[in-house]
Amino acid sequence: MKQKAKARLEVRQASLSDIPGIVDLAARAYKDFVPYTAGEIRGQINNYPRGAFVAVLDDNIVGYCATMRISESIALSKHSWREITGGGFGSRHDPTGDWLYGYEMVVDAKARGTRIGRRLYEERRKLAEELELTGIAFGGRMPSYRRNRKKVTGPQDYIDKVVEGEIHDPVIRFQLANGFEPIGVLKQYLREDTRSMGHAAHMVWRNPYVDRDQPRKFRLPRGVESVRIATCQLQARAVKDFEEFIDNVRYFVEVAADYESDFVLFPELFTLMLLSPEEKELKPKDAITKLSEFTPRIRDCLSEMAMRYNINIIGGSHPTRTADGDIQNVAFVCLRDGAVHEQEKIHPTPNERYWWNIKGGDTIDTIPTDCGPIGVLICYDSEFPELARRLVDEGARIIFVPFCTDSRQGYLRVRYCAQARAIENQCFMVMSGNVGNLPNVHNMDIQYAQSCILTPCDFPFARDGIAAEATENVETLTISDVNLADLSWARAEGTVRNLADRRFDLYDIKWDVGEPHDKERPRAEPIGPGTPGGG
Repeated sequence: MKQKAKARLEVRQASLSDIPGIVDLAARAYKDFVPYTAGEIRGQINNYPRGAFVAVLDDNIVGYCATMRISESIALSKHSWREITGGGFGSRHDPTGDWLYGYEMVVDAKARGTRIGRRLYEERRKLAEELELTGIAFGGRMPSYRRNRKKVTGPQDYIDKVVEGEIHDPVIRFQLANGFEPIGVLKQYLREDTRSMGHAAHMVWRNPYVDRDQPRKFRLPRGVESVRIATCQLQARAVKDFEEFIDNVRYFVEVAADYESDFVLFPELFTLMLLSPEEKELKPKDAITKLSEFTPRIRDCLSEMAMRYNINIIGGSHPTRTADGDIQNVAFVCLRDGAVHEQEKIHPTPNERYWWNIKGGDTIDTIPTDCGPIGVLICYDSEFPELARRLVDEGARIIFVPFCTDSRQGYLRVRYCAQARAIENQCFMVMSGNVGNLPNVHNMDIQYAQSCILTPCDFPFARDGIAAEATENVETLTISDVNLADLSWARAEGTVRNLADRRFDLYDIKWDVGEPHDKERPRAEPIGPGTPGGG
């Protein structure tokens, strides 16, 4: 009996593991354009997984398309590419939208004989038919426009002549052959597209299986997508050695796991207890060097606990020496499948910079978990709204905020900002802080915390936007269930829709993806003792 040969070509839904291949494909295909970042592709997939497809030929990604659902009023109105895609992340996806909008289609030039583009278009069409949507829209390139601009009176005249067969444009002809029709010009759609002189043909395909004069009103079911979260408000205490410290951490991990929590969050710099066995208080720089020596053991122990107790651990933060020799404040996120991720603190506080010479990180991205993408903002980072917006654009619905503050004022800076991030991004924010003191550890004289799980403020959530909170300054574990489906409903049909109502025609956030930044910051001496975190 002959063995069946393995299929060489596959078109399937894109996954996060495809991101490096997609980024590489786009960079090769769009040499004159600003390259995609991994974060943008991550957002496109996370925000609407069903709308992202890849074509794989002989184990190589040779095609990719990204699609989202939007309302007819947006799909058929004038717009630019950055406006409609939320800056390239696909974050304007509306699960109640009546139209599919295609905002990316890229095919490897070496694979064009295998009709990759047609196959990807067919996947979009099948999705629209399955969901009974009104149609598909997009802005199509017109790459022969610049060469032929003297033969026409403008972009609309150019499109008309291409449709009539008087001018050849390979992209528009391909789209016409696939059942799309132009309904106008999108001026300054994509400024980088010099061959199209920035313009695009506004193309639509209407679903022949749908017969209606008015757009269908889709409603998002109030489903249940429950996640149980535990936040540990940890008592700073003297320990005699590393093993005693880990035993304290393990206790709370085990309790959280016994309550079947999906996540447990520890505070920022919770590992400073490891300095307490020192015979005398170390100078700040000596202390941070000593603490960073524990990094491999911290990482290994947290990862082992995550797998053993079947729980995802957000390991607060720990001073870590990076490959370039700098000390950064890093959160180790240890997942129950054995994966370990890192998120550095982007904004060190004045105290961290002055006393410990801690440098800020350069990247912030979502972390994939079995409960969906999450984000981590370490203490002071929560006070910079651009960071939370970046994480939510990439698909995060839960953002964890480990913090370390000495006073109520410092704590409230973090708390109020975290609550604002929950409202403006329609996401859950989880805070965890230290309490107590460490007399033999510099900058850990006193601690103030009231750990909590914060929500948006709308009907599906707690009336005060607080799912749960601890008693202030008491060591405890606070646990609550949150429903991620409530976030989807609020974003699509809530009283206010902060994400959907952003004015991309007026403002946008552009991230610098060039060379690493000089991490040196002014090192003026901070006022008062404060803590390394400080809020």
